[in-house]
Amino acid sequence: MIEVHPGKFKLKSKGGYIFGTVDMTQFGYAFILSDAIEEDVFISRNNLNHALNGDYVKVYMYARRKGKRIEGEVVEVIERSRKTFVGIVEVSKHWAFLNPDSKEMPFDLFIPPDKLNGVRNGQKAIGKITEWQKGSKNPVGEIVEVLGDPGQNDVEMHAILAEFELPSKFSQEVEEAAETVPVKITEKDYAERRDFRKILTFTIDPADAKDFDDALSLQKLKNGNWEVGIHIADVSHYLQSKSLLDQEAYERATSVYLVDRVVPMLPEKLSNLVCSLRPNEEKLCFSAVFELNAEAKLIKQWFGRTVILSDRRFTYEEAQDIIETGEGELKLEILQLHTLAQILRSQRFRDGSFSFDRVEVKFHIDESGYPTGVYYKENKESNQLIEEFMLLANKRVAEFIGKPSGTQMSADSKSNEAPKTNSKTFIYRTHDKPNSEKLESFAYFIKRLGYNIQTSGQKRISGSINRLMEEVKGKREQNMIEGLAIRTMAKAEYTTMNIGHYGLSFPYYSHFTSPIRRYPDVMVHRLLDHYLKGGESKSHKKYEARCKHSSEMERKAMKAEWASIKYKQVEFLSDKIGEVFEGVISGVTEWGIYIELVNCKCEGMVPMRDLTDDFYDYDEDNFRLIGKKSGRQFQLGDEVKVEVARANLAKRQIDFRLV
Repeated sequence: MIEVHPGKFKLKSKGGYIFGTVDMTQFGYAFILSDAIEEDVFISRNNLNHALNGDYVKVYMYARRKGKRIEGEVVEVIERSRKTFVGIVEVSKHWAFLNPDSKEMPFDLFIPPDKLNGVRNGQKAIGKITEWQKGSKNPVGEIVEVLGDPGQNDVEMHAILAEFELPSKFSQEVEEAAETVPVKITEKDYAERRDFRKILTFTIDPADAKDFDDALSLQKLKNGNWEVGIHIADVSHYLQSKSLLDQEAYERATSVYLVDRVVPMLPEKLSNLVCSLRPNEEKLCFSAVFELNAEAKLIKQWFGRTVILSDRRFTYEEAQDIIETGEGELKLEILQLHTLAQILRSQRFRDGSFSFDRVEVKFHIDESGYPTGVYYKENKESNQLIEEFMLLANKRVAEFIGKPSGTQMSADSKSNEAPKTNSKTFIYRTHDKPNSEKLESFAYFIKRLGYNIQTSGQKRISGSINRLMEEVKGKREQNMIEGLAIRTMAKAEYTTMNIGHYGLSFPYYSHFTSPIRRYPDVMVHRLLDHYLKGGESKSHKKYEARCKHSSEMERKAMKAEWASIKYKQVEFLSDKIGEVFEGVISGVTEWGIYIELVNCKCEGMVPMRDLTDDFYDYDEDNFRLIGKKSGRQFQLGDEVKVEVARANLAKRQIDFRLV
């Protein structure tokens, strides 16, 4: 063993066994990622021994040859990363195969005739591996669910959910459990809660929203300051710990947002009715209440359970109209909150927060689920109004529990000071600083397009990237540069080990404001309530495991969302074969050029095999292809014209041809 950091050791490579996770490449070979050794272990295709991407395996490492990489062989699959696969079933008289859609599964599943579960030839289905004998190329499996005929919208959306092992519906048992949840607010509830029913309260949400997580209240105090209440649906009141509903919500961990539907974390009775902060209905909340002066400086704060009565439901468009015109119902309150939100926003950017306001691509969908058009959803001042107050609540809740020293504003409205330490287990939403190599690479690339950023110092980096975002706004390369900038950043995750949120420039940050659609917020509510009552610190190990699960499920949900967008993009272009579009080169690889269309943000590829005018070398360092004879170059960011050559719905792939 060698000590790489104080108290942290890694194995010297002299052969032997390690355990790790398979990271499969598209070429069939893999690397093993292990905490036991600094360097990744190379595994050839022939030495994988039925291990698949993401599997946890035992590996024998060969002794390193001088100057060579470490190589090894999988000797045992300890745990499969996934148990089911989605694909098209091919049925003949004596045998059947399921051909998986996923590139991460390079083998067909052999399905015995008695394990077909009624599936017909050519249909999409979900298969499960039941055995995989040593020396056998293909695993044996069974069909666990028939999805239906390919190309149908519901079939494809369910296939995407199944591909990422996400549920598409609730079991009857869970639905029945939801129906038994008591919904009446009792006298005991009123007595134990702070009453906000007579204080002006309203919600601002998307026009098509059905679950309203958050509401804002506003009143002017006698001293001239403003009391802003951020009221969050008290899901934990109805979701009893360790109940069937709670276990289901934990397993799902998040709602999933596909192009044409929401797969909720909670059954509809809870998500859209009981917990949702609907107008003119008394609702139970967990609230963060702040006293702010005219400069949006925090004077006092209070956290606790409340009861509210929302007076009005606004859509973002309605609130935006009031902000722009200064006219409309509750205009004084909307405009005052807007003023405070913009001050908070400006201060946040001065402190080093990043501004990634990407244009969100949405589809007009007809009754059959077919995309008939594309439109863009922008982040306007009404969105920012809600965003800033949610950020304030998330930040202050995390600070209240986690700040290591000094005094904190108390949860008790009668007492303004209470010391808090960082000894209590809590759930943070953290975001690490960007990898320096990725940042340097991004800076090098955009310099070739005429842009510059700083690569050291939090405020210098964030300030320069925010200026870059302003510079590219409205330009053809905007979406590509914003996407590359986001990919340069580390991924946010849930953990009990706080390192702060780099992107927001907050030393403490949590998720408190969306418990209807995020399970970590439910856990935050429970922990906060427990500590407000003077409870001892909860198990760090248990909550860290829950954080890890929540982060993994969030990543799956995001991948499913992107897959549904990609499917709709391909479907949208499938009847436009031969049509010419303007595009921007969004990626350059050794197998082709990725092009993003300017008008609809759909991305496809010009395969290397279709570049027949020359033989092109891939210049990885400069993100470009160079023609050997002609010297012609294709570089990231270049503007091109392409025609749609092929649209493969099954693979969710678009091929373009250069014009």
